[in-house]
Amino acid sequence: MTFLIRTIDITASGREIQRERRTEASRLTVGRAAENDIHLPDLAVEQRHVSIEARGDGTVAVAALGTLGFGLDGRIVTEEVIDPSTGGEIALGAARLAVTREADGTIAVTIRQIAQEEGKGDALRGFALASVLPSKRAMSWVFASAILLMLLMVPVASHLLRSPAKPDPTGKTPGAVLLDSAWTSGELSLKHHSLEQNCESCHVNAFESVTDETCLSCHKGTGDHAAKSRLAKGMPELSPGDAIQWRIGETFGKEGPLGCVSCHSEHEGPVRQKAGDEAFCGNCHTKLDTRLTDTSLANAHDFGKAHPQFRPLYFASFGAAKPVRAAPGSKPVERSGLKFPHDVHMNPRGGAARMAVSLSQYGKPLDCKDCHVLTGDRIAFKEVKMEDACEGCHSLVSGRTAAGGFTKLRHGDVKHLAEDLARISAKGNGGPRPALAPGRQRPGQIGSASPYRADFGRPVRAYIGISRALSVGGVCTECHLPTTGPTGQADLMPVNLPDRFLSSGYFNHEAHKQEKCSDCHAAGTSKAASDLLIPDLKSCRTCHLGAAAVKTRKIVPSDCAMCHAYHVPSGQWQEKGPAPHYRPPPKPLVMKPAAAKVAKARM
Repeated sequence: MTFLIRTIDITASGREIQRERRTEASRLTVGRAAENDIHLPDLAVEQRHVSIEARGDGTVAVAALGTLGFGLDGRIVTEEVIDPSTGGEIALGAARLAVTREADGTIAVTIRQIAQEEGKGDALRGFALASVLPSKRAMSWVFASAILLMLLMVPVASHLLRSPAKPDPTGKTPGAVLLDSAWTSGELSLKHHSLEQNCESCHVNAFESVTDETCLSCHKGTGDHAAKSRLAKGMPELSPGDAIQWRIGETFGKEGPLGCVSCHSEHEGPVRQKAGDEAFCGNCHTKLDTRLTDTSLANAHDFGKAHPQFRPLYFASFGAAKPVRAAPGSKPVERSGLKFPHDVHMNPRGGAARMAVSLSQYGKPLDCKDCHVLTGDRIAFKEVKMEDACEGCHSLVSGRTAAGGFTKLRHGDVKHLAEDLARISAKGNGGPRPALAPGRQRPGQIGSASPYRADFGRPVRAYIGISRALSVGGVCTECHLPTTGPTGQADLMPVNLPDRFLSSGYFNHEAHKQEKCSDCHAAGTSKAASDLLIPDLKSCRTCHLGAAAVKTRKIVPSDCAMCHAYHVPSGQWQEKGPAPHYRPPPKPLVMKPAAAKVAKARM
């Protein structure tokens, strides 16, 4: 089958140029792609728009090849059949393809481009709404003016005419700016969602960024990471591009890269504020010592590769007023004032275990949780009290009452102990504890000859005087270290134990409840109370690696924010509520009042 393709072009002078070519094919493709039989360089035409196929009965089938249809004699269709004897005109963009039959029977496709002005005088336009409306440009100016008036002039005027606003944490500032909600760049975060309808709560001055003063009017307890001068000196130098951007931002009231809004972006949707990622912390801490040459902090970046060894708090001397941080690489020796061998109490076959099995409150060998109980926030541990954790085995019973009950020595105050012992002596209840067997000593780990022996009978030995009870071998020195007071009287070392060992980090024991305490704390092999049983960096890295680590059943990717908070006081500890927040600094546990006086006299 032969098609005659005729192209008609009009020159700038109005002269018509006609070109013809013949194609031996039964089917033609038309489109914007150059490989088509008829190429139409028009953006309104698809790459392969339509096909024109000659049929055996002398007609021509036209079908759309893409997603768009085509015009045929004023109608939009996707496929149609044309009788070349009658003729038909296909509209594709600005091109018109007339399909006709020549005198010799050849099917001719004549292509011409229509002028843009062509059809403007169509009679149907007289019935269109556009004929009575202003031009599109005029309409655009009208709407732009209305938007400018409603969303700029009205809010600016209401801002200038209202009473000056102050930072308002309640979100009830009077004289709110009108129509300012149309300017919002997005929804507020979950914490600030209640301020959604009151922009003046944060945006005090028009066309100025939110200031630190405004933020701190609500967040009064939020401290800086460090002094601003130290932060400025410790942060890496800005790149030229960043420096230019910050200079521009500062002209609009932005308070530099150390301001609140440089990290806390708002209008990001109803989400929680994300903690800074590992790169955020590493920007300064990777080579911190090169900028802060006087810092005591070691460089840190990735927990799995570049993190200093832990430096826990501990009391380095007996009766010290405050705990100190361990020196880098040192092995701290804790001076708590106690004698407590963990290995004796944790041995499942030892004497302590046999004693615990015989007592109804335990009924089994001792475990860590028998003495160490989590606080309500499920993060730290409660103070271990002798009456709750120790007295079941280390009896304080001193005698019987007339009603058949028992009397006990009061624990925790040497003065009370002296009064109780004096009362026993006055009643004649003294006397030695009965021997286990004539001429024999109790064998084994906690036997009479052992340094860890415990006498589970009445706590009154062959003597009742206070000096005897507090001296070596006395009832009190089974757990406490004896000392001498300022006037030479017998006394006990004060008990000092910090309630937080890692002062700069956050550790959640509740999150590790599936693990055994002995997996991290070597209590089973500790023979003295001076052992500081804080796990080292290596033990944590068995599970916790850097933020880029691949998560598995054992490996947990761990970024800086998992254990550290940016603001100091840290936002990690809080006694109330599920979210961890700031917790007050640790207070040492001390013997009172006599023992404290002894410590003060020694210092």
